[in-house]
Amino acid sequence: MKNVFWLIVGIAVGFVVAHEVSKTPGGKKFFDDVNGKSHDFASAIVDGYKQREAELRSAVSDIEDAATKAAKKIK
Repeated sequence: MKNVFWLIVGIAVGFVVAHEVSKTPGGKKFFDDVNGKSHDFASAIVDGYKQREAELRSAVSDIEDAATKAAKKIK
């Protein structure tokens, strides 16, 4: 329980320090840079997901087309 208390205190102190640092020009630049990089990373993840989803949908469509053609040949 004591360790959880210190963890919470550490997190709170970290937020206070980060808030104070963000008020300085250098701190603002640092946090803007971190924010920009995290936004770029998130965008890359979303783009990759959408690209992979499109690839999988295309593959499923190809399989469905092949199955339909095969079913027509059987009839």
